[in-house]
Amino acid sequence: MPADLPPAIVCERPWVSDGDTLSCRNLPARVRLLGIDAPELPGHCNPGRQCTPGNGSASKRVLIGLVRSGPVVVKPESYDRYDRILARVSVNGRDLSCEMVARGAAVRRYASIDCPKPR
Repeated sequence: MPADLPPAIVCERPWVSDGDTLSCRNLPARVRLLGIDAPELPGHCNPGRQCTPGNGSASKRVLIGLVRSGPVVVKPESYDRYDRILARVSVNGRDLSCEMVARGAAVRRYASIDCPKPR
């Protein structure tokens, strides 16, 4: 982990921007959930870009519901090209990247993530 990344931390006042990104009052940058890509919000898929299909607003609502279910723990791994913290994020021991994929609100992309098999 690069030296300038914060250690694992409980996110204060989590605010969800879309289905794969959130902000924490106590972190210097937005947090991107590692290993997934969620559909874009209306008007956010730039021309020529291949965006994940689906309903971006619905995906955001799923992440909001997950974030509201308990303390949000952020485990930073690196930064992306937009200076967001790439992190494994969990609530009550449940990995939010895995939960978003399992609920059909995001797809696996950009990094390999190890998720438990669905029950």
